[in-house]
Amino acid sequence: MNAPFFPAFRARLAALGQRTARPLRQGTLQQLAAHLAQLIPVHLLSSADEGPNSRERLFTLRLTCECFLWQMLKPRTACREVVRQVQALACAQGKGSVDDCASAYIQARQRLPQERLERILAATARAAEQRAAPSPQWQSRPVKVVDGSSVQAPDTAANQKEYPQPSGQKPGCGFPVLKLVVLFSLASGALLEVVLGNLHQHDLRLFQRLWECLKAGDILLGDRAYGDYVTLAGLPRQGVDVVARLHQARKVDFRKARQRLGHHDGVFVWRRGCRQSTILTPEQWAALPEEIKVRLVRFTAACRGFRTQRITLVTTLLDAALYPAAELVALYLRRWRIELCLRDVKTTLGLEQLRCQSPAMVRKELLAGLIAHDLIRCLMAEAAQVHEAELERLSFKGAVDALRQYSAVLEQARTNRLKRKLWQDLLRTLACDLVPLRPGRTEPRAVKRRPKPFPLLNRPRRKFVELPHRNSRWHGGPRKFQTLN
Repeated sequence: MNAPFFPAFRARLAALGQRTARPLRQGTLQQLAAHLAQLIPVHLLSSADEGPNSRERLFTLRLTCECFLWQMLKPRTACREVVRQVQALACAQGKGSVDDCASAYIQARQRLPQERLERILAATARAAEQRAAPSPQWQSRPVKVVDGSSVQAPDTAANQKEYPQPSGQKPGCGFPVLKLVVLFSLASGALLEVVLGNLHQHDLRLFQRLWECLKAGDILLGDRAYGDYVTLAGLPRQGVDVVARLHQARKVDFRKARQRLGHHDGVFVWRRGCRQSTILTPEQWAALPEEIKVRLVRFTAACRGFRTQRITLVTTLLDAALYPAAELVALYLRRWRIELCLRDVKTTLGLEQLRCQSPAMVRKELLAGLIAHDLIRCLMAEAAQVHEAELERLSFKGAVDALRQYSAVLEQARTNRLKRKLWQDLLRTLACDLVPLRPGRTEPRAVKRRPKPFPLLNRPRRKFVELPHRNSRWHGGPRKFQTLN
């Protein structure tokens, strides 16, 4: 059975055996293909010998994790629906009953160790990297992209305490904001590592916790936030080179370059500032070199029908022969792909607004969604490898939709030969579902659909006074009538 990505947890519940509870407790990953063990090692889903998750239950650690991932692959799926599917599969087999209440599954999710989810995320990221074809450029050096984003959590007292809302919002009128700094693979699009923090922690402070995840020989690609002196001076000491956009506060005069490598391409000397960085300890600040050499490359991004934009890159790749300016520009332009990966995580998988009520469960929900994202990336990488398709053009949303539909058919397949045929047809479908080439296409962050003419909740709900005939008072939109209360 070549179905390696939790298709509606078919592999867990398709053959329930002679008794319902026993197969749910004792089923193994042997029902999946052999290469599934390479994606998620068996020991990561095994119960502990003692302590938490050691007792025999209906929702074991393995089943809970698989149900959680299936829930993430179907955005906005309630825990009750997960239990209903377990009930339906058990009833279809005529093998006993499952409790109607979702409390057992909810408690099982709370017992799920966050450390296991972090290790599963790392395992799926490695699997996606192995399936993705390496880029022939950059002397076979892996390129990793760093970026920051944020998601919202439910407005509970516990979430507000750990992840406070923006200070400009009134109490009771906003939502807790969870900030995350992620490390993506440019080759596979898989999310390699994630660091979580609150809204008041700077991206660089969170990013420094990811330095240990970078290996010698890596190339780090980032935006303006990561072209600072600390990053450019610290990472090369680990054997990691940096390509980032120059911060807008730095002014550059290419006539003052220490070494000119071409038009708007030169090597400059940056000196360490007098004021210590707030993200470093005094010992770490003193260990930084007094000055470093960086390379600046400026180019003009032109799109027909739009104004040109001048972009300046800063990098520690000083050799113009090995790393021409044109290739550096092309590399930075590929960074937009990671913005699309973040859109897949937040919009397609529905992680922009989390639903768990406690900080611990919010973190677990986010990690489970990221694991589901990497599993889909593994599937896309396998399809691109088998059918020699361009991985960057495969549709993520199409892969999620195809997996949902094919998993239902794979569940009903009676022979291994038919299952292999269906799996190969699934890979072929993904390889043919290519996103159209749209060079120079702009995707502004704007919405077309207008909000409904309701007032904004500008005070806690218990204090809000709803006016009669409200629809006649908000014809111009809710934001023009914020002072009615």
